[in-house]
Amino acid sequence: MSYLDRMTSDDAPVIGRSGSYAKGVARRREILDRAIEVFTERGADGTSLRRIAQALGVSHAALLHYFDSREQLLVAVYEHAEARRDEENHGHRPERAVDVMVEAAMLNVEVPGLVQLYSTLVAAALEADSSASKSFFTTRFENVREQLTNDLRRDQEAGLVRDDVDAKDVAALIVAASDGLQIQWLLEPSIGLQETLRAFSALLAPPAAR
Repeated sequence: MSYLDRMTSDDAPVIGRSGSYAKGVARRREILDRAIEVFTERGADGTSLRRIAQALGVSHAALLHYFDSREQLLVAVYEHAEARRDEENHGHRPERAVDVMVEAAMLNVEVPGLVQLYSTLVAAALEADSSASKSFFTTRFENVREQLTNDLRRDQEAGLVRDDVDAKDVAALIVAASDGLQIQWLLEPSIGLQETLRAFSALLAPPAAR
């Protein structure tokens, strides 16, 4: 299981309400699928939950049945989009852990609206009155760093990654580089995101492989 999969596993808590019966679960998924399309096209533009419902073509009451707030809906949309991406790319995994993050970032930029949504939610997690975003991203970053650290240690033992740096520190730097470069790309799309991330990946190669 990869770092991203850990946030979309069956053990992960459901954001909002999942629905009591199979029909309700399916309806919630349908709403989130449609929301992904809307936010991919428009991004998170600060509109109200009622306006989002209109854009989705559902009633305001239908959204409130599953989500208590706009923030909770947006977090669920991002989590659902990440889960769908993992399903679509199931079974494909680069050899080194660092390249998994590089590839994930490149998949993200294919849907700019979701990169914008991610950045908006991370910023929201810093607000004092945030609850859904802060809880989701605090847990997500912790899980990503932990799993990435374990995978980096495995790669170091296999001679795929330089072993003169602590895997835990490298894990935090990889997450910072990936997220930071995506934000720079949002502001200036001409930035060579793929080339820069590949360069960062190359820096972690053992001396003999450079």
